[in-house]
Amino acid sequence: MPWATAAALSGLTALAVAAGPPLVWPALALGGAGIAAVAVQTIRQRRGHRQAARARALEALAAARDEATLILDVDGGELFRSPAAALFGPAGAPLRPLEDAVEGDERAGAELARLSLAAVHRVPHHGEVSVPREDGRRDVLRLSVHPLPGGAVAWQGADVTARRALEEVLRREHEAAVDFVEFLPVGCYVADAEGRFRYVNQRLAEWLGRSPESLIGAELQEVFGVRPDPEEDRAEMSLRGRGGEVFQAFVAHSAFDEGGETRTRSVVVRDLMPEGQWERALKAAERRFDWLFHDAPVGIALVDPDGSVSACNRAFQAMLGAEEDVTGAPVIDLIAEADRSDAADQLAKVLMGTSPGLHREVRLAGRAGRVASMYISPTAEEGEASGLMLHFIDTTERKNLEIQFAQSQKMQAMGQLAGGVAHDFNNLLTAMIGFCDLLLQRHGPGHPSFADLMQIKQNANRAASLVRQLLAFSRRQALQPRPLDVTDALAELSNLLRRLLGERITLNMVHGRDLGLVRVDPGQFDQVIINLAVNARDAMPGGGRLTIRTSAADVEHPVERGAETMPPGRYALIEIRDTGTGIAPEHLERIFEPFFSTKEVGAGTGLGLSTVYGIVRQTGGYVFVDSAPGEGAVFRIYLPRMEAEAAAVPRAPAAEAPGRDLTGMGSVLLVEDEDAVRAFGARALRNKGYRVLEARSGEGALEVLERDGDVDVLITDVVMPGMDGVALARLVRRELPHVRVVLISGYSDEIAVGEVPDDAGFHFLPKPFSLKDLAGLVKEVMAAPPHPGG
Repeated sequence: MPWATAAALSGLTALAVAAGPPLVWPALALGGAGIAAVAVQTIRQRRGHRQAARARALEALAAARDEATLILDVDGGELFRSPAAALFGPAGAPLRPLEDAVEGDERAGAELARLSLAAVHRVPHHGEVSVPREDGRRDVLRLSVHPLPGGAVAWQGADVTARRALEEVLRREHEAAVDFVEFLPVGCYVADAEGRFRYVNQRLAEWLGRSPESLIGAELQEVFGVRPDPEEDRAEMSLRGRGGEVFQAFVAHSAFDEGGETRTRSVVVRDLMPEGQWERALKAAERRFDWLFHDAPVGIALVDPDGSVSACNRAFQAMLGAEEDVTGAPVIDLIAEADRSDAADQLAKVLMGTSPGLHREVRLAGRAGRVASMYISPTAEEGEASGLMLHFIDTTERKNLEIQFAQSQKMQAMGQLAGGVAHDFNNLLTAMIGFCDLLLQRHGPGHPSFADLMQIKQNANRAASLVRQLLAFSRRQALQPRPLDVTDALAELSNLLRRLLGERITLNMVHGRDLGLVRVDPGQFDQVIINLAVNARDAMPGGGRLTIRTSAADVEHPVERGAETMPPGRYALIEIRDTGTGIAPEHLERIFEPFFSTKEVGAGTGLGLSTVYGIVRQTGGYVFVDSAPGEGAVFRIYLPRMEAEAAAVPRAPAAEAPGRDLTGMGSVLLVEDEDAVRAFGARALRNKGYRVLEARSGEGALEVLERDGDVDVLITDVVMPGMDGVALARLVRRELPHVRVVLISGYSDEIAVGEVPDDAGFHFLPKPFSLKDLAGLVKEVMAAPPHPGG
């Protein structure tokens, strides 16, 4: 019986005896809160106010206890219920609330059924029931039923959740403590005064090759071969293990008293390892070191305080490209000279402790262009700095990709800029050339202004040539590609090339076989070869040799050169090699940029090689250059070979036949946002007899057509604010199928027309154009039948 229950029982019994003889037998029979309840009921029935006061005291004492108490008489009526007895139901079914709460829990339901059966048969019983709570946790209730004299029954209940939780914690801690001792990395045992084992942990039993149970009761002398002296607290001995091997052990013990019997607690430390195991352990450690150091995928170098390399792994050696071991060399000498000063400062900071570690990118010596991220961290022995550990991660490929991407972005941006500038210049040049033509119609060869006007027109045409070079670089030049035999084209060009090169430079032509055909603009192809030949001539001021070699090239894998990637395919290769001064490495990356030139100021426009690049790339080919100072340069041009007949050649402006009649009749709608170009075009066509309607935009053109739909030819610029020319042409073609369409643009027809199908029936006139170009094409278009597709 718990101490609290005993104390309450004593107090209640004393009060009951003081109350008179009628209370003595219930007090002795019930005890606890049940005694108080019976006593209170009896006092209330047989005593007066004095006895009632004593009953209230007993009731208060019973209510002060935490246990729930319910007493039922022989007929099942309720005699007493303590304040804590709310967990019980009514007298007729005291366990009903608990049965509802544990519904579905077979174990708890069975325990409640046993309690109910014990109450029916008037036999004592107690048990524990786990009851779920609303928050998901569970309470553990201890319930009991006791028969009382006279047929009464006492129900009692108490919440023992906290007690069970504490017991569980203690149990787990005990188990953890036992496991801790059992599997310590040292052996433990307890021996009695006779020298027999009373306890052995699992670790010592494993070392001895026996189970702990088999060692209990065994003599120390039998197992150890020697009995440790209890008077000595430390001893060394040789023990035999489970495989028969002998190992050295250190034993420390202390004596203690257990129930008047002296025993010793001992700890066994396995001190020495057999030689074979030492060798295996060392080899395993060496393998781990190789894996962590020598086989690491990043470069590692250990540096002494004096800055020399004490050790390095294979990855670092590979980064340096050094065949000899660099151990002992100053680490700063392994870094490229341009980065040595900064790297030395960083290493010194970490070595002196002013920085816990640093990271920077460096270029390594020994292998050109090798770049690595260097991580610097200090090493320490016994709390003092002992050197540095350097980790190197090769970032060369990433750096090259960054450079290639930046170069590609720069070339693209410069191409867009060049194309935009050329487009605007073409508008200006169209107006200049056009108005010159208008003036020349009124000022013939005998007029004093004729020579001035021709000079203006000639300079405008020279400016148009420069603009075409800008468009070539931006890949927006108006090309007229057709199937071409490279061998024949170079043979026809050889005489011109010899005159350009002069007598001091020898030209060698080496033609390959089975080159096939390529689809290029013949005039632009000639310009590419001439530009490269002139560039080679300027690189050989003292004379030399220029070799042009052709061959068939089958590329099986993608070729990456700088920012370009050439896909696999069948190409015609044109190799142009000179014996000139060569190109410096820092200039190779910019060699194809417009306006970049290595020549002195005024010696060139800087558009020659950029024109070569633009024409070749717009044709679908690739151009690469290799060079070194003093070793000349070689340009390789790869042009895709044709697999079938080329498509129809793009339309060109009508040829200017001498004395050709350019007059005509009909209505023309001219749509151009550039006022000068529109004014020239309108005057030129009116002078040739056409009725001309004008509009500055696509929206304005639709308004004109809504007012006057009698139009034979629509001439529209492609690039305009708002509705562009292509969208306008498609809309007009759908609503007015009979109208012919002429598109004009400063870009090539492929760039300007974009996704317009070849069979759309649109005509194209590139800027800048002359009066004869415009009038001749309009007359040709006017005479042609309307497009059949509408």
